[in-house]
Amino acid sequence: MSLQGPILIVANEPASGLAQAFTDAGAFPVIEASWAGAQTAAAEVKPSAIVLTEPGPADSATAAALTLHVANAAPFTPMVIRVREDMAPSLPGALAVSNDAPVGQLIARVSSALRLRTLHSTVLGRARTLKEERNIVAELPAGDPLDDATVLLIGRGRHHATLSVAVGERMGVIGALSIDQGARCLNAREVDGIVIGDGLAGGTVDAFLTVLSEDARFRDLPVAMLGATSDADKLPNFVRARDPQVLLDRALPFIRMRTFETALKRLLKSIECKGMIDAQTGLFNANAFGEALGHAIEDAGARGVRLSLARFSFDQPIDRRTSMDAARLVSRLVRDVDFACRQDDGSILFVFGDTELRDAHVVARRLASVLKHTMLRPDREQPEISPAVTLATLKPADTLHTLLARVAPRPVAAA
Repeated sequence: MSLQGPILIVANEPASGLAQAFTDAGAFPVIEASWAGAQTAAAEVKPSAIVLTEPGPADSATAAALTLHVANAAPFTPMVIRVREDMAPSLPGALAVSNDAPVGQLIARVSSALRLRTLHSTVLGRARTLKEERNIVAELPAGDPLDDATVLLIGRGRHHATLSVAVGERMGVIGALSIDQGARCLNAREVDGIVIGDGLAGGTVDAFLTVLSEDARFRDLPVAMLGATSDADKLPNFVRARDPQVLLDRALPFIRMRTFETALKRLLKSIECKGMIDAQTGLFNANAFGEALGHAIEDAGARGVRLSLARFSFDQPIDRRTSMDAARLVSRLVRDVDFACRQDDGSILFVFGDTELRDAHVVARRLASVLKHTMLRPDREQPEISPAVTLATLKPADTLHTLLARVAPRPVAAA
């Protein structure tokens, strides 16, 4: 990713060396400003990224102004800040890089964050086009992206409980006691970050970090490591600290950025499908599902093929995070000939195209098993959630409403 300018460098002392390094890496223009002039410079030049070379501003007003500027910027504007050993970023939301890290790592961190800016800009443009052409509003849900974040926590040392509680208060947590177990979780689930605690063999951790850096799927994942003595220079979003709370403070902006990226990709898919896809789950919205099911019933009748419908419901009360987690899991498992939607009560309707009831029963049970063993819930002391499955197959006299009535307690909208 090119370093699209302008890049604003904020420093009280001349930072010509850093500015030249960004210029040599392809950034243009590169603008320098003092802390006193940072707020004015940010408002005037509208930078693509802000780089803070000192660990903190001269006054709290400057910090508040820069933080507000970044929070309200559209498209996304990353703010990267140098941090001293075992100190949290002085500006909330800033992406931390160690004070002793080489300039190349700082530039890599900015470059990685600018990918998200490009994605956000693309989504905003296509959303405007969709609004103009079809009067369909496509936008992200309100709230902190961290509300939907899921983090893989690996470790078993004396700080594990502290990290688990601290992370679990803000995000969904998948726990793993070993690197091998963590690697299996990583391949089975989409996560927004990895937190590596203590109690693990150093050589095994180094090998794991190397694997992450060599895999395009995981290279840009936020990785936070407790007690690391050196940065993993091949991972652009790697942070370290000896204190668990400082580690979390450094990691949260990266995890928020990753979760925001995932949400933007779902929204982009929804825009490309002209609003048929729910931007929060990746499944059809209720109206699109009803329309697609009506067409599928007509097609099945015309071609004389089977069509089956399943409803996954949850007897235990589940919160929004758990419900959305289930829907997103299902969205990863939908075949090209299948489609699904999440209902307001949290249940999931799943259509199996060209599938007899017997085969649909086998697949539905497998999906229910995946949900049971993979869904996250805030209180891990509670028993696992076991989805109840109701199945029906298309009969010759069936309509959209009669088929739905056999699995759903209330009708689903149909266009």
